[in-house]
Amino acid sequence: MATSFDLHGKTALVTGASSGLGARFARLLAENGAQVVLASRRIERLKELRAEIEANGGGAHVVPLDVTDNSVIEAAVAQAETEAGPIDILINNSGVSTTQRLVDVTPQDYDFVFDTNTRGAFFVAQAVARRMISRAKEEPQRRARIVNIASMAGLRVLAQIGVYCMSKAAVIQMTKAMALEWGRFNINVNAVCPGYIETELNAHHWQTEAGQKLVSMLPRRRLGKPEDLDGAVLLLASDQSDFINGAIIAADDGFAL
Repeated sequence: MATSFDLHGKTALVTGASSGLGARFARLLAENGAQVVLASRRIERLKELRAEIEANGGGAHVVPLDVTDNSVIEAAVAQAETEAGPIDILINNSGVSTTQRLVDVTPQDYDFVFDTNTRGAFFVAQAVARRMISRAKEEPQRRARIVNIASMAGLRVLAQIGVYCMSKAAVIQMTKAMALEWGRFNINVNAVCPGYIETELNAHHWQTEAGQKLVSMLPRRRLGKPEDLDGAVLLLASDQSDFINGAIIAADDGFAL
């Protein structure tokens, strides 16, 4: 029997959707029938993506979102549901990083990473989950999905990005805590931990000497592509993940082993 990942009738909010993996996830969900709400600070990039999705027959909306500001989070979630309807799927994707030794990290550096990667991810999920829980009390059979985008760096410590590793390790534990508390409301919360993925944002780095040296250290000496995450994200966003809750899925070509 064929497995379907049909997302027609679902509304998905994708944070960090203006570029890179977030843009890929938005396209993926739209291609499989979901109405997508594109959220980030770079509104013009979101509008371009919306036009692309609509040109391909999909439905998309744009909302401004700064995940470091709780009032903006609440406003964005409210706008998303006003324009697109109740959120069934959250792809919690916003993330930032710095490159430096731990002894050189300033409080500002630390806050920059944790405010987006951990605090921001938590309060976006909380704002969405509160609405999901309220609906679940009225419609007990309604399913909802939260997919937190963590990182292989949350599973294996890497040099020069220690604070980033710490922030993503926190997202992994956050995912498990949310799954434990919210599962009874038919909200499945899981995390995907990508490895090194080549995107338009980092493509230049992989051509440098440092980038090539890093690639040579990878298990199969290759980088991933954004589409290499499609299967995991689509499964976790769909109704077919009904028995998957609190899972931490490494999509890193074996690097964290």
